[in-house]
Amino acid sequence: MKKLLSLMTMALLIVSVMPAVLAVNTGIDIGVDIITEDFEPEVWLCDRNVADDLVEPQLYDAPRFNNYAFEGESITWDVLVMDKNGKEKIMDVFATIGSTQGAGNDIEVNCVRQTSPEISNPYQQCEAKILEEKLTSFDDKIMAVYTCTLTVETSDSMEGEYWVTVEAEDMDGLSGTMAQNEYWFLNPTIALSIDGDLVFDEVRPGARAYSETLLIGNDAEDGSGVLLDMYISGTDFYDSSSSGAMCPTTNQLALDAFTYDAVNGQTFADDMKIRHGDRLDQAGRIMDYALFNDNPSAIGNVFNFLAPGAEMAITFQLDLPEPCNGDFDTGSIYFWGEAI
Repeated sequence: MKKLLSLMTMALLIVSVMPAVLAVNTGIDIGVDIITEDFEPEVWLCDRNVADDLVEPQLYDAPRFNNYAFEGESITWDVLVMDKNGKEKIMDVFATIGSTQGAGNDIEVNCVRQTSPEISNPYQQCEAKILEEKLTSFDDKIMAVYTCTLTVETSDSMEGEYWVTVEAEDMDGLSGTMAQNEYWFLNPTIALSIDGDLVFDEVRPGARAYSETLLIGNDAEDGSGVLLDMYISGTDFYDSSSSGAMCPTTNQLALDAFTYDAVNGQTFADDMKIRHGDRLDQAGRIMDYALFNDNPSAIGNVFNFLAPGAEMAITFQLDLPEPCNGDFDTGSIYFWGEAI
């Protein structure tokens, strides 16, 4: 009997130390919370151009040296816009003008997305970079190229100094601006000043007479920086009274009897002829570079430009024909300044 009890006790002990197996396998789960960054659109300048208006094109294709623009002229930017949330999230791209740099200024023009952008290397062509990361290849899933053309309106709506840039906005209301903010003086007032009188008194026929020296000045709006390309033209002259004028064969004193000397800084021009006409497109440069150099380029005519407040000295000569009779008081010499 004792032997049987001992065996039963051992059996129970063996069973008690065996692990309990209730299933083949087991596991546990944990929730995952992924928050995608709401990426702020990035805007990079790729190319820009400033174009003259087509209504009154410049007589010469002179470059624009300073930051002013007039009604009808346009500024065009090609920009690369990127949104890592996808280019379709880009809601709007536009050019703005306002009193401060950056986002939030008045929207003046919407930009147009290019359907076939010719960009292969964004960093080389647009210097596209996010922190230290240079973007070296165009990805049409997250990038798009836009062309923005801002045309200067009339002075009723655009006059004065403005910050100008391109801004992109996405569907989440996030926006980014082109780093290259520009500062423009739009529709500045331009004017000429004349100091002196053009009078020839008691001129002897067959003799040369000199006028007093006139100062022709650029009287453009202060702070505008408007450079004026200076021109001159004139008409023939007549005696307004019935005096039996004749000079030398008819009652007309030809414009060809007049010449002038001009000084602008270190540059001097003498015995210059005056072109016939009463319009700018009939006039000639006061100091014509073509007379001093074989290359009549616009760049070479910088000494014919006047900065705001600058003046050019002009002295006229009259070679009065012989014979000549009459007082020739009807006719004009015109001075013109074209903003370049």
